[in-house]
Amino acid sequence: MDLSFNKPGEVIKRLCARLRTERLALNMTQADLAGRAGIGTNTLSNLEAGRNVGLEAVIRVAIALGRIKELEGLFLPKLDTIEDIQRYESSAKRIRTKKKRADHA
Repeated sequence: MDLSFNKPGEVIKRLCARLRTERLALNMTQADLAGRAGIGTNTLSNLEAGRNVGLEAVIRVAIALGRIKELEGLFLPKLDTIEDIQRYESSAKRIRTKKKRADHA
């Protein structure tokens, strides 16, 4: 499914619906999953409804559902060519320089 033309709120709703479907497919109650994830049942309920979605809660639920690998795949570099690899490696080594102070004489 291509999510590139959706608004952030739409993406959240779809992902939260998938989370609920995954929980139900595993025959877990909200209380079961919330307990395993270390979050409150109300937090999970809000998460499944797409309200007040916090990243830590999403990560905890992903871990509890055994789906952390999918999250770990986010923001991996696209390395399609040798040039991409070289650019990525050189950017990882880049060190920021300190700003020069203007003399106030």
